[in-house]
Amino acid sequence: MLLRASALGRPRSFLGLLVAGFLLVAMPLAGALLYSAWRTEQLAAQSRSAVFDAALAARVSRSLVNRVGALERLALQRTVFRDAALKADFERARAGFLRVVRELDRLPLETGQREAIHRMSAREQALRALFAALPPGAPPEAGAVRKTVDALAEEAHQVLAISDRVADREVERLRASAEDTHRRLVALLLAGIAVALAAALALARFIARPVADLDAAIRQLGKADFGRPIRVSGPEDLRGLGERLDWLRLRLVELETQKSRFLRHISHDLKTPLAALREGTALLGDEVAGPLAPPQRQVVAILRDNSGKLQQMIEELLEYQRTLHAAAELELGNVRLDVVLRQSLEAHRLAANAKAQRIELDAGPIGLRADALKIRSIVDNLLGNAIKFTPPGGTVRLLARDRGASATIETMDSGSGVPAEEREAIFEPFYRGRAASRGRPDGTGLGLAIAREFAEAHGGSIEVVPQARGGHFRVTLPKLPVVGLAVAA
Repeated sequence: MLLRASALGRPRSFLGLLVAGFLLVAMPLAGALLYSAWRTEQLAAQSRSAVFDAALAARVSRSLVNRVGALERLALQRTVFRDAALKADFERARAGFLRVVRELDRLPLETGQREAIHRMSAREQALRALFAALPPGAPPEAGAVRKTVDALAEEAHQVLAISDRVADREVERLRASAEDTHRRLVALLLAGIAVALAAALALARFIARPVADLDAAIRQLGKADFGRPIRVSGPEDLRGLGERLDWLRLRLVELETQKSRFLRHISHDLKTPLAALREGTALLGDEVAGPLAPPQRQVVAILRDNSGKLQQMIEELLEYQRTLHAAAELELGNVRLDVVLRQSLEAHRLAANAKAQRIELDAGPIGLRADALKIRSIVDNLLGNAIKFTPPGGTVRLLARDRGASATIETMDSGSGVPAEEREAIFEPFYRGRAASRGRPDGTGLGLAIAREFAEAHGGSIEVVPQARGGHFRVTLPKLPVVGLAVAA
């Protein structure tokens, strides 16, 4: 994988991958932007050139009309007057006319304009020929001059009209070109966005792959699944992170093995002398070694009871370790909370009847996604504690409530309650509080610790609710579990 990635020139770091991805996504948009700028500048240049040429052609055409008007006036005056000054003025007007014609001829004109200009030049040559063919001092024929100058003026107005039409046509051409450019730019922009989105999706999938590998690795470690090696694909730094996670997996395997070995050894080391102690206590109790005095029998009874409790504590310690592993894996399914509460109540009914206690159940149909066995364990621990610490003839209430996105389980009893200073400590393993010192029923102090582990594994919580009298515990569970670290944060 590494060789193939290097051969393809892929980024070696996650940052490099992000930068390359950004450039890949930005390239189509940048290309569309550059083309838009180039096309807009090209259109602007065409507009400036067309407007300038059209304006210049219109100005020169109007100047040509004015020159023709002056030439016409002087030519008609020469048919009447024989003043030499008129001839000089006529020649100057004619020179100005020719200069304007040459200026107009240098412009990028339409074919119709050039033909009209050539006809005007021919008319002007004909007018000049009328004067040049006469003897000195003889006036030209007025009718011929009138006809020629009228034709010349008509040609000049045709040139002006053609210039106006060309200007209008140029404006229309620019408008059509602008609309075509607009359509192309819109199409190019849409294509650029589509290409950028496709590149972004491809990049997201490429980036999501190593992130998904990391997520799966963390979930694997959270589920205490240490048997499969961890492999993360992608850039070099993410692969390195995967290698460190695999090192962590191996380290956790080593620690778990050491802990299990320690528990097995200490269990064996404790049970062996404890078995001998219990056997010796039983022999003394059976008076195998001789009759016992009443005080001695009391000592033997104390030894028997406490050795039995010690053995139970060792077994529950091992069970608690197994429970912690069980909390790391949830077998989720659809659970009816009210059904679980009824099942637990039936299991504890004999214990409650033995103390003449009344158990009240208040639970409507509530469904949630959870591990049914672990929810049952939570309820069993809370209900068992409530019965244990409620005096004979007391009342225990068990209820469940639907809170929308979550559900709550509550147990309330008529016992002495939990002191304020112990409301957090009672959830610690092996903590039994002051109940044992006051002669109340005691245990190993693991029930509430296990209940908290199971509640938190579902993304929920357990707490003591302060009130004036009795114990009041509340468990809050999400209907769709917010999987915690044990299941994949």
